[in-house]
Amino acid sequence: MFNKILVANRGEIAVRVIRACRNLGIRSVAVYSKEDENSLHVQLADQRICIGEGPAKYSYLNMDRIISAALNMGADAIHPGFGFLSENSEFVRKCEEHGITFIGPTADVIDKMGNKSQARTTMMEAGVPVVPGTKEPVYDAEIAKEQAKEIGYPVMIKASSGGGGKGMRVARSEEEFEFQFNMAQRESANAFGDDTMYMERFVEKPRHVEIQIMADQHGNVVALGDRDCSVQRNHQKIIEESPSPAITDEIRAEMNRVSVLAAKAVGYTSAGTIEFIVNQQGEFFFMEMNTRIQVEHGVTEMVTGTDLIMEQIQVAMGEKLSFTQEDILFRGHAIECRINAEIPEKNFMPSPGVVINMHLPAGNGVRVDSALYTGYKIPSEYDSMIAKIIVHAPTREAALAKMRSALDETVILGVETNLNFQYQIMRHPVFVAGQADTGFIENEMKMNVGE
Repeated sequence: MFNKILVANRGEIAVRVIRACRNLGIRSVAVYSKEDENSLHVQLADQRICIGEGPAKYSYLNMDRIISAALNMGADAIHPGFGFLSENSEFVRKCEEHGITFIGPTADVIDKMGNKSQARTTMMEAGVPVVPGTKEPVYDAEIAKEQAKEIGYPVMIKASSGGGGKGMRVARSEEEFEFQFNMAQRESANAFGDDTMYMERFVEKPRHVEIQIMADQHGNVVALGDRDCSVQRNHQKIIEESPSPAITDEIRAEMNRVSVLAAKAVGYTSAGTIEFIVNQQGEFFFMEMNTRIQVEHGVTEMVTGTDLIMEQIQVAMGEKLSFTQEDILFRGHAIECRINAEIPEKNFMPSPGVVINMHLPAGNGVRVDSALYTGYKIPSEYDSMIAKIIVHAPTREAALAKMRSALDETVILGVETNLNFQYQIMRHPVFVAGQADTGFIENEMKMNVGE
């Protein structure tokens, strides 16, 4: 049993982890930057410690300061949340060196699945379907061009160490290939310090569907169903729902099955997500694995009745999963809208500032994960997401109606938000029909984003 957990994050996920610690009777430690001194997670934790200036590189990304804070506060374990150091294998190894449990997978697994080209190869060997593409890393544009011919155009050029859409380019013909490859490689080198690339056939109008898995240290792996994350902007998710309206029950069962295979193939432990793209024919292909808890984990919790953060903590303590595959029953439909402090009409420009008044929705089947409160100053240094509104209802149609009602009820004054933009999506006929692919916002919502 852990005595004390340090939460190496901020905002709503830090609040979420602190609440899970309370439910388990474990004391919590909040780390914070000077900019976050008055944040909700700092106020809720049992103990708190400042780790640096506002910019993340001086605080939430500063491994040595976080480790020192954990040692000084007597923490047994560190929960990284998502983002920041959650998928940093060097940080995991530093935790191990100092006798601190990292609540997540091992450093070796993070390395194996964090390198996109290596992950592709691992999944192919495990029998998980992958998009046709390169089997080995690519560094040279000329060699890559020859391989692109074999794959067939259009091809997606990707950074092996990529994420968040950086180092990704589509080449639709041999004439433009070299330019796109060099641009993607340059972006990768600048963003990740790595110019290793790989390629795969570009799937037109794909759906983004992912499977939540949970695994313990005793070889047990459970799939907790799918989430559709197709509504994105610049490869950043905006809306998530479960189950996906894009796949059949037969495809869903097969995706769950191969996701368990994938997790077992790498000896995975803790919460993780296997991400797939689904083409218009219903075929699905492995895209990547996220070796951490996801922003949208609450959608899965709503349809399965589980607590994934508590499960993560218990697994890290060496306990077996509290449920088996047979225990997981899927009930109803859940939808999540990410509420961001931004201005959609000005190309989603961030809108930091002070919340002068607010009202968040509530009621049966409505959940809000947030660190907002009246008087809180939303800083400019960090991600603009300020809340997640999640609804659950017996059917997708009922969940859509409930989400429209919840968005309509939400009031956040003092900063601009994407609330109206989200409401427009909830009423858009393509989304309502369950037909939104990953190009939905760019193709269907142009009139609403000032473009």
